[in-house]
Amino acid sequence: MSLMSAYRLRLRRQYLLARAFRRRRQLTQVANRTSQVRPQPILLFSTIRNERVRLPFFLEYYRKIGVDHFLIVDNASDDGTREYLAEQPDVSLWTTGAGYKQSRFGMDWMMHLLRRYGTGNWCLTVDVDEFLVYPFCETRPLRALTDWLDSAGARSFSAMLLDMYPKGAMHAQPYREGQNPFEIAQYFDSGNYTVTRNPTFRNLWIQGGPRARVFFSDLPKKAPAMNKVPLVKWARGYAYVSSTHMMLPRGLNLVYEDNGGEKPSGCLLHAKFLDTFAAKAEEELARGQHYAESHEYRAYREGIAQERDLWCNWSEKYINWRQLEILGLMSKGNWA
Repeated sequence: MSLMSAYRLRLRRQYLLARAFRRRRQLTQVANRTSQVRPQPILLFSTIRNERVRLPFFLEYYRKIGVDHFLIVDNASDDGTREYLAEQPDVSLWTTGAGYKQSRFGMDWMMHLLRRYGTGNWCLTVDVDEFLVYPFCETRPLRALTDWLDSAGARSFSAMLLDMYPKGAMHAQPYREGQNPFEIAQYFDSGNYTVTRNPTFRNLWIQGGPRARVFFSDLPKKAPAMNKVPLVKWARGYAYVSSTHMMLPRGLNLVYEDNGGEKPSGCLLHAKFLDTFAAKAEEELARGQHYAESHEYRAYREGIAQERDLWCNWSEKYINWRQLEILGLMSKGNWA
C-alpha cells in the first residue's frame, strides 16, 4: 500500500472515531452496571429494536458460552424490550430515539461504548439474531478461545454469517419466546458462496447462501455480505468501517496467516428467517433506516409475498461446528 493510501485510511479511521464521539450525546443511560463487572471481562455489544421475543434465548445462549456482561443500545423499542433489559442484572442499557441510519446503522453508538468500556477487553459485537459458533464450542467456553487468541498474539476473530432457515414456509412454525430458534431454522446452504479479496482492507468479501439464491437471484452482487469480524480485543484507536464486516486498522481483517495458513475462525448462525420475519421486514421497510434505501428489505418483502420456501435439495441440516469445518465454512486453524 502506498503512503498516500495508508494516510487516507488513517484519516478515515480518525473520522469514524470522531463521529462516534459526537454521537455519544444521542444515548441516554438507563442502567449502567459496568462497575460491577470483574476484571478482564468478555463483553457483548448490540443495538436492538423491538426484539422482546428473542431476548430470553439470546441472553441465555451467550451467558452459557461465557459472556460476562451485555452493553446494549435500545433504539426506541415499544414492545417491552427496554423494560425487560433494564431488569437484567448483567445488562447495561442505553436508549436513543435518534435515527439508526444516521448513526451508521448503530455503529457510531457501538463504537462509543466499545471505546469507553471495551478498551483492553475481548468484545463481541453481534445482532440479536446472530449466534457465535467457534471451534470446540460444545466443550470449551468462550474464554478458552480468547485465552488462546491472547497467547497467539491475535487481536481479532473472524466469522462467516451463516443464514439458517426452516424446511417449508417460514410462517408454518411459530416461534415461541425463549425457544431455541434452531429448533425451527435447522438448515443452511453448504455451498453457493463467492469469495473475493478486498485489497484495500485486506478482508475477504463473502456473498451467497439463501439470500443470494432466493432474494437476490437476479442481482447476486447486491446480496448482503457474509463476512464479519465480531470478536475483537478492543483498543481505543480501532474502528468498524462497515457494520462489523471490516475494520481499521486493516490488519484486524486478516483471515489467513502470512504463510498462507488459515487462522481460526467461526460462524455466526443467523436466525433471521422465522415466522417473525415478515412483520419485521415490513416494519423496517416502513422506517427506511437501512442501507441503500432499504433495498435489502424490499427484496425480502417481494420474496415473502411469493411465500418462497428457502429450503432446496442441496440444503444441509446443521449438526455441529465440526460439520461446518469439514465444509470449509470455518476453521480451527492451529488451535488444538
